[in-house]
Amino acid sequence: MAFNLNVERKESVNKCVRFPIPLMNKIETVLKDYDISFSQFVIQACEYALDELETEEVNKVKH
Repeated sequence: MAFNLNVERKESVNKCVRFPIPLMNKIETVLKDYDISFSQFVIQACEYALDELETEEVNKVKH
């Protein structure tokens, strides 16, 4: 079997983040029910938070 490189890999950077233990426990409990890594969860949660923040900022400007 030949070795194939994954050309769809996105560029990424490592960051060290400290989580409060109770929050980490909640996240790990939820992730047990989903086929998703902790990193994928954090990325999606950050993207969601940024999208919501941008929506709130747009709504503030409209009012």
